[in-house]
Amino acid sequence: YTDFYSSREHATNVGTMFRGKDNALQPNWLHLPVGYHGRASSVYVTGTDVARPSGQLQKDKDDPKQGSVYGACRLLDFELEMAFFVGGRPMKPGEPVTMEDAENHIFGMVVMNDWSARDIQKWEYVPLGPFGAKNFATSISPWVVTLDALEPFRCPTSAGEQSDPVPLEYIRDPSYSSYDIKLEVGIQGSSMDAPSTVTRSNFANLYWNIKQQLVHHSVTGCNMQPGDLLGSGTISGTPQDSFGSMLELCWKGSREVRRCVNGISTRTRKPSL
Repeated sequence: YTDFYSSREHATNVGTMFRGKDNALQPNWLHLPVGYHGRASSVYVTGTDVARPSGQLQKDKDDPKQGSVYGACRLLDFELEMAFFVGGRPMKPGEPVTMEDAENHIFGMVVMNDWSARDIQKWEYVPLGPFGAKNFATSISPWVVTLDALEPFRCPTSAGEQSDPVPLEYIRDPSYSSYDIKLEVGIQGSSMDAPSTVTRSNFANLYWNIKQQLVHHSVTGCNMQPGDLLGSGTISGTPQDSFGSMLELCWKGSREVRRCVNGISTRTRKPSL
């Protein structure tokens, strides 16, 4: 199981919050699909109960030199994603998937929620990225939708093209495109009669598409196998109500979150981050 970071809007939002607008995107981001490896053992079908994780938390949120304490996560977040299962013949060690053959190695897609413990992540992620903050649970939908079924919904990506910079030849997609898949997140608390919609996005809001993700994943010779799961990364659009995580929607605790129940829009108080 691998998870990518392929929405330019999401990467820009998170980078702006933590590094400032001028350094929002890391220098490599427009050159390759950034990703990290997760745990297949904790990928669950939707509806499976998820236990609140515990771990090390930064003792003083403003001063990491104060060290850590052990405790339960207080900032559990969702990440609106999709994912695809690898298909086709097993690849041999040292044999990369080519762009021309990429679609033959994509079986189909699922909706995915990459649960994230933000306070655990804040303390642990330097220098190698998230670890326990992401490995406790990832939820996917029970049905896999094949690329043949999605073909009528093929559309341009929100970026339109990749020209600045142009990707290296091995990862350049001559038919650069995505799929028009409308996505939304609803949250239903124990005292709520119906889910409250907090965001609406679209799968097309990914800069790096699934073929590019697969090709780059295997370029070093990783032997991709049928059943491997590759997550898209959080799917955020440009408008604030299309951001794909609570971290973005509340802008690290500085904004109220708009929610919609039965077509009626309301605001919630700012989460404390």
